[in-house]
Amino acid sequence: MLSEEALRIDPQSVYIQIRDFILETVRASGLEGAIVAVSGGIDSAVTLAMASRALGEEKVRALTMPECDITPSSDVTDVINLTEALGVTCDIVEITPVINAMRSTLSLYDPSDLVSSGNIKPRVRMMVSYHFANTLHLMVIGSSNKSELLTGYFTKYGDGGVDLMPIGDLYKTQVRQLAKHIGIPHRIIEKTPTAGLWPGQTDEEELGVDYRTLDLILFGLERGMNTSEISRAVGTDKSVVEGVMSMVRGSEHKRRLPLLLRLSLGRS
Repeated sequence: MLSEEALRIDPQSVYIQIRDFILETVRASGLEGAIVAVSGGIDSAVTLAMASRALGEEKVRALTMPECDITPSSDVTDVINLTEALGVTCDIVEITPVINAMRSTLSLYDPSDLVSSGNIKPRVRMMVSYHFANTLHLMVIGSSNKSELLTGYFTKYGDGGVDLMPIGDLYKTQVRQLAKHIGIPHRIIEKTPTAGLWPGQTDEEELGVDYRTLDLILFGLERGMNTSEISRAVGTDKSVVEGVMSMVRGSEHKRRLPLLLRLSLGRS
């Protein structure tokens, strides 16, 4: 059987590796620090905390971008409380006017198409993040985790448009372990995961599987187990495993750089 024990990490060792990775990467860039878009969820909270510990609070800037009638006020409050506890400057940019302008401009905008309309938001957030980063000479640190990256549960050139992803090799369940280790507030750790793309949207409902099961399936896939083996080991139906495999295969393009046609090959 595959159990959560298979996903157990040494949080202190992981903490040191992530801290050093952030510090070395930002130093090598020649930039003055980093900016982290913070939503009030666990992934961005862990990323912000790790960035502040790696670089020092004075070299890290938090940016939260709520949307009117979509973002719960409690999320903004959680961000403010977290950044105050970390001693990090936080900018609040209300992105509703930008999103409304985009929607009124796009001739193919269809509010019933939740995916394409929802993806406008993370792409707007990406543009705002890079505006701050360019202006302040900072590096953009992303907070996508391994579960999201492998299944393609992120927006291409949206939340996927960053300079580095320090928790990108941690499954969601492992991010929770690290969060507890570094003292992220319990309220944030236990919050229902959501990308906030539309009212009532949650990660697990959209993915069609809870994170514990998802992470164990992905763990099995990475170790070369077939569908039947994973199904038995995790104790879930084969159709669930096949659904996860389909997400991994179908999102491969999101994990690659744009394809480049090499026209110069073979020339003398």
